[in-house]
Amino acid sequence: MANYDIRVLALDLDGTLTNDNKEITPRTRAALDAALAKGVTVVLASGRPTAGVTPVAQDLGLGQPGRAGAILSYNGGAIVDCGPGHRVLWHQDLPAPMVPALCAFAKEQNVAIVTYNQEGIVTERPEDPWAQREGFTNKLPMIKVEDLAAYVNYPVNKMLITLDPVRLPPVLKAGLERFNGQIDLYSSSPFFIEAVPLGVAKDHSLAALLDRMGLTRENLMACGDGMNDRSMIRYAGVGVAMANAEGPVKAEADYVTTADNNHDGVAEAVERFIL
Repeated sequence: MANYDIRVLALDLDGTLTNDNKEITPRTRAALDAALAKGVTVVLASGRPTAGVTPVAQDLGLGQPGRAGAILSYNGGAIVDCGPGHRVLWHQDLPAPMVPALCAFAKEQNVAIVTYNQEGIVTERPEDPWAQREGFTNKLPMIKVEDLAAYVNYPVNKMLITLDPVRLPPVLKAGLERFNGQIDLYSSSPFFIEAVPLGVAKDHSLAALLDRMGLTRENLMACGDGMNDRSMIRYAGVGVAMANAEGPVKAEADYVTTADNNHDGVAEAVERFIL
Protein backbone atom coordinates (compact mmCIF):
# COMPACT_ATOMS: atom_id res chain seq x y z
CA MET A 1 0.00 0.00 0.00
CA ALA A 2 1.21 3.51 -0.80
CA ASN A 3 2.68 5.67 1.93
CA TYR A 4 0.34 8.48 2.93
CA ASP A 5 1.44 11.62 4.76
CA ILE A 6 -1.91 12.74 6.13
CA ARG A 7 -1.43 15.78 8.37
CA VAL A 8 -4.98 17.17 8.26
CA LEU A 9 -8.18 15.12 8.65
CA ALA A 10 -11.40 16.86 7.55
CA LEU A 11 -14.59 15.21 8.81
CA ASP A 12 -18.18 15.94 7.93
CA LEU A 13 -20.36 15.48 11.03
CA ASP A 14 -23.90 14.35 10.26
CA GLY A 15 -23.97 10.99 8.52
CA THR A 16 -20.18 10.71 8.77
CA LEU A 17 -18.49 11.32 12.13
CA THR A 18 -21.66 10.91 14.18
CA ASN A 19 -24.15 8.06 14.08
CA ASP A 20 -27.87 8.62 13.56
CA ASN A 21 -28.21 9.50 17.27
CA LYS A 22 -25.64 12.29 16.70
CA GLU A 23 -23.06 10.45 18.86
CA ILE A 24 -19.39 9.61 18.30
CA THR A 25 -18.91 5.91 19.04
CA PRO A 26 -16.02 4.55 21.16
CA ARG A 27 -14.04 2.98 18.28
CA THR A 28 -14.20 6.19 16.22
CA ARG A 29 -13.21 8.27 19.25
CA ALA A 30 -10.22 5.97 19.88
CA ALA A 31 -9.10 6.27 16.25
CA LEU A 32 -9.29 10.08 16.42
CA ASP A 33 -7.38 10.11 19.73
CA ALA A 34 -4.62 8.09 18.06
CA ALA A 35 -4.54 10.39 15.01
CA LEU A 36 -4.37 13.48 17.25
CA ALA A 37 -1.54 11.86 19.22
CA LYS A 38 0.34 11.48 15.91
CA GLY A 39 0.04 15.25 15.38
CA VAL A 40 -2.78 15.19 12.85
CA THR A 41 -4.98 18.31 12.86
CA VAL A 42 -8.68 17.40 12.95
CA VAL A 43 -11.03 19.76 11.09
CA LEU A 44 -14.75 19.38 11.75
CA ALA A 45 -16.17 20.36 8.34
CA SER A 46 -19.92 20.90 8.46
CA GLY A 47 -22.79 22.86 7.06
CA ARG A 48 -23.77 23.56 10.66
CA PRO A 49 -23.19 27.00 12.18
CA THR A 50 -20.08 27.41 14.33
CA ALA A 51 -22.18 27.21 17.51
CA GLY A 52 -23.57 23.86 16.33
CA VAL A 53 -20.09 22.37 15.79
CA THR A 54 -18.43 23.76 18.94
CA PRO A 55 -19.90 21.15 21.35
CA VAL A 56 -18.50 18.33 19.17
CA ALA A 57 -15.07 20.00 19.11
CA GLN A 58 -15.17 20.37 22.90
CA ASP A 59 -16.29 16.75 23.32
CA LEU A 60 -13.23 15.64 21.30
CA GLY A 61 -10.93 17.96 23.28
CA LEU A 62 -9.83 19.80 20.14
CA GLY A 63 -7.65 22.80 20.90
CA GLN A 64 -6.27 21.33 24.12
CA PRO A 65 -2.48 20.86 24.30
CA GLY A 66 -1.37 18.30 21.74
CA ARG A 67 -4.84 18.12 20.13
CA ALA A 68 -4.82 20.51 17.17
CA GLY A 69 -8.20 21.21 15.64
CA ALA A 70 -10.36 23.66 13.73
CA ILE A 71 -14.05 24.15 12.98
CA LEU A 72 -15.05 24.63 9.34
CA SER A 73 -18.67 25.77 9.58
CA TYR A 74 -21.39 26.98 7.19
CA ASN A 75 -20.07 24.60 4.48
CA GLY A 76 -16.84 26.59 4.34
CA GLY A 77 -18.15 30.07 5.11
CA ALA A 78 -15.90 30.23 8.19
CA ILE A 79 -12.93 28.45 9.74
CA VAL A 80 -12.28 28.95 13.46
CA ASP A 81 -9.19 27.66 15.29
CA CYS A 82 -10.11 25.50 18.31
CA GLY A 83 -7.10 26.79 20.28
CA PRO A 84 -7.11 29.60 22.86
CA GLY A 85 -8.88 32.72 21.61
CA HIS A 86 -10.80 30.80 18.92
CA ARG A 87 -9.31 32.92 16.14
CA VAL A 88 -11.31 33.20 12.94
CA LEU A 89 -8.88 32.00 10.28
CA TRP A 90 -11.16 32.52 7.28
CA HIS A 91 -14.68 33.77 6.60
CA GLN A 92 -16.93 34.87 3.77
CA ASP A 93 -20.30 36.53 4.37
CA LEU A 94 -23.47 36.69 2.29
CA PRO A 95 -23.86 40.10 0.60
CA ALA A 96 -26.16 42.10 2.91
CA PRO A 97 -28.87 42.74 0.24
CA MET A 98 -29.26 38.98 -0.16
CA VAL A 99 -30.82 38.62 3.31
CA PRO A 100 -34.06 40.50 2.52
CA ALA A 101 -34.07 39.05 -1.01
CA LEU A 102 -33.91 35.48 0.31
CA CYS A 103 -36.55 36.20 2.96
CA ALA A 104 -38.87 37.57 0.26
CA PHE A 105 -38.23 34.52 -1.94
CA ALA A 106 -39.05 32.14 0.94
CA LYS A 107 -42.27 34.05 1.62
CA GLU A 108 -43.30 33.81 -2.06
CA GLN A 109 -42.64 30.08 -2.03
CA ASN A 110 -44.38 29.66 1.35
CA VAL A 111 -41.40 27.86 2.90
CA ALA A 112 -39.41 28.50 6.08
CA ILE A 113 -36.00 30.17 6.09
CA VAL A 114 -33.57 30.36 9.00
CA THR A 115 -30.25 31.90 9.87
CA TYR A 116 -28.19 32.04 13.06
CA ASN A 117 -27.05 34.33 15.84
CA GLN A 118 -24.73 33.60 18.76
CA GLU A 119 -27.57 32.07 20.79
CA GLY A 120 -29.28 29.84 18.28
CA ILE A 121 -31.36 29.50 15.12
CA VAL A 122 -33.40 32.54 14.12
CA THR A 123 -36.60 32.20 12.08
CA GLU A 124 -40.12 33.52 11.64
CA ARG A 125 -41.39 29.92 11.66
CA PRO A 126 -39.91 28.01 14.65
CA GLU A 127 -42.84 25.56 14.49
CA ASP A 128 -41.88 24.42 10.97
CA PRO A 129 -41.00 20.68 11.28
CA TRP A 130 -38.16 20.94 8.77
CA ALA A 131 -36.65 23.97 10.54
CA GLN A 132 -36.88 22.03 13.81
CA ARG A 133 -34.61 19.38 12.28
CA GLU A 134 -31.88 22.02 12.08
CA GLY A 135 -32.46 22.76 15.77
CA PHE A 136 -32.23 19.07 16.67
CA THR A 137 -29.08 18.51 14.61
CA ASN A 138 -27.28 21.49 16.14
CA LYS A 139 -28.74 21.15 19.64
CA LEU A 140 -29.52 24.87 19.45
CA PRO A 141 -32.71 26.67 20.48
CA MET A 142 -35.18 28.05 17.93
CA ILE A 143 -35.61 31.82 18.29
CA LYS A 144 -38.79 33.33 16.86
CA VAL A 145 -38.63 36.79 15.28
CA GLU A 146 -41.45 38.68 13.59
CA ASP A 147 -39.39 39.98 10.65
CA LEU A 148 -36.20 38.06 9.88
CA ALA A 149 -34.95 40.49 7.23
CA ALA A 150 -35.28 43.41 9.66
CA TYR A 151 -33.76 41.41 12.53
CA VAL A 152 -30.54 40.47 10.71
CA ASN A 153 -28.38 43.60 11.05
CA TYR A 154 -25.12 41.63 11.34
CA PRO A 155 -23.01 39.62 8.85
CA VAL A 156 -24.26 36.08 8.16
CA ASN A 157 -22.34 33.28 6.48
CA LYS A 158 -25.41 31.44 5.22
CA MET A 159 -29.17 31.16 5.25
CA LEU A 160 -31.07 27.88 5.09
CA ILE A 161 -34.41 27.21 3.40
CA THR A 162 -36.19 24.28 5.09
CA LEU A 163 -39.03 22.52 3.32
CA ASP A 164 -40.93 19.34 2.60
CA PRO A 165 -38.75 17.15 0.32
CA VAL A 166 -41.58 17.09 -2.25
CA ARG A 167 -41.21 20.86 -2.68
CA LEU A 168 -37.41 20.89 -2.89
CA PRO A 169 -36.85 20.40 -6.66
CA PRO A 170 -39.22 23.18 -7.84
CA VAL A 171 -38.16 25.64 -5.11
CA LEU A 172 -34.46 25.01 -5.80
CA LYS A 173 -35.03 25.47 -9.55
CA ALA A 174 -36.84 28.78 -8.94
CA GLY A 175 -34.09 29.92 -6.56
CA LEU A 176 -31.31 29.08 -9.02
CA GLU A 177 -33.09 31.12 -11.70
CA ARG A 178 -33.72 34.05 -9.33
CA PHE A 179 -30.25 34.28 -7.76
CA ASN A 180 -28.06 33.09 -10.65
CA GLY A 181 -24.64 34.74 -10.46
CA GLN A 182 -25.34 36.39 -7.09
CA ILE A 183 -25.06 33.55 -4.54
CA ASP A 184 -24.76 29.76 -4.58
CA LEU A 185 -27.82 27.65 -3.80
CA TYR A 186 -27.74 23.88 -3.42
CA SER A 187 -29.44 21.05 -1.57
CA SER A 188 -27.50 19.57 1.36
CA SER A 189 -30.26 17.12 2.37
CA PRO A 190 -33.73 16.19 1.09
CA PHE A 191 -35.25 19.04 3.14
CA PHE A 192 -32.56 21.78 3.15
CA ILE A 193 -31.50 24.34 0.54
CA GLU A 194 -28.29 26.14 1.50
CA ALA A 195 -27.80 29.78 0.47
CA VAL A 196 -24.12 30.76 0.67
CA PRO A 197 -21.75 33.33 -0.88
CA LEU A 198 -20.60 32.57 -4.43
CA GLY A 199 -17.78 30.02 -4.46
CA VAL A 200 -18.10 29.00 -0.80
CA ALA A 201 -17.48 25.28 -0.47
CA LYS A 202 -15.56 22.98 1.82
CA ASP A 203 -12.69 22.54 -0.65
CA HIS A 204 -12.00 26.29 -1.00
CA SER A 205 -11.75 26.93 2.72
CA LEU A 206 -9.69 23.78 3.30
CA ALA A 207 -7.30 25.01 0.59
CA ALA A 208 -6.97 28.32 2.45
CA LEU A 209 -6.30 26.47 5.71
CA LEU A 210 -3.68 24.17 4.16
CA ASP A 211 -1.97 27.21 2.63
CA ARG A 212 -1.76 28.83 6.08
CA MET A 213 -0.23 25.62 7.43
CA GLY A 214 2.30 25.29 4.61
CA LEU A 215 0.74 21.99 3.50
CA THR A 216 -0.78 20.69 0.25
CA ARG A 217 -3.87 18.70 -0.66
CA GLU A 218 -1.71 15.56 -0.58
CA ASN A 219 -1.54 16.05 3.22
CA LEU A 220 -5.36 16.08 3.51
CA MET A 221 -7.82 13.24 4.04
CA ALA A 222 -11.50 14.20 3.85
CA CYS A 223 -14.44 12.00 4.87
CA GLY A 224 -18.08 12.68 4.04
CA ASP A 225 -21.45 11.34 2.91
CA GLY A 226 -23.50 14.23 1.50
CA MET A 227 -23.60 16.19 -1.73
CA ASN A 228 -21.99 19.17 0.01
CA ASP A 229 -18.97 16.92 0.80
CA ARG A 230 -18.17 16.17 -2.84
CA SER A 231 -15.86 19.16 -3.31
CA MET A 232 -13.59 18.29 -0.37
CA ILE A 233 -13.59 14.57 -1.21
CA ARG A 234 -12.57 15.41 -4.79
CA TYR A 235 -9.93 17.90 -3.59
CA ALA A 236 -8.28 15.83 -0.84
CA GLY A 237 -5.22 13.67 -1.41
CA VAL A 238 -7.34 10.87 0.07
CA GLY A 239 -11.07 11.40 -0.41
CA VAL A 240 -13.27 9.00 1.56
CA ALA A 241 -17.00 8.39 1.17
CA MET A 242 -18.99 6.57 3.83
CA ALA A 243 -20.82 3.36 2.92
CA ASN A 244 -24.05 5.34 3.49
CA ALA A 245 -23.00 8.15 1.10
CA GLU A 246 -25.08 9.11 -1.91
CA GLY A 247 -24.01 7.65 -5.26
CA PRO A 248 -22.47 10.84 -6.73
CA VAL A 249 -20.40 11.24 -3.52
CA LYS A 250 -19.02 7.71 -3.80
CA ALA A 251 -18.13 8.44 -7.42
CA GLU A 252 -15.78 11.25 -6.28
CA ALA A 253 -14.02 9.17 -3.61
CA ASP A 254 -10.65 7.43 -3.65
CA TYR A 255 -12.00 5.00 -1.05
CA VAL A 256 -15.50 3.98 0.05
CA THR A 257 -15.71 2.51 3.55
CA THR A 258 -17.29 -0.90 4.03
CA ALA A 259 -18.97 0.43 7.19
CA ASP A 260 -21.55 3.22 7.45
CA ASN A 261 -21.73 6.09 9.96
CA ASN A 262 -23.51 3.84 12.46
CA HIS A 263 -20.71 1.25 12.32
CA ASP A 264 -17.49 3.31 12.60
CA GLY A 265 -16.86 4.12 8.94
CA VAL A 266 -14.60 7.02 9.99
CA ALA A 267 -12.59 4.73 12.26
CA GLU A 268 -12.12 2.32 9.35
CA ALA A 269 -10.68 5.09 7.16
CA VAL A 270 -8.46 6.57 9.91
CA GLU A 271 -7.06 3.14 10.80
CA ARG A 272 -6.34 2.38 7.14
CA PHE A 273 -4.77 5.64 5.96
CA ILE A 274 -3.42 7.38 9.10
CA LEU A 275 -2.69 4.75 11.73
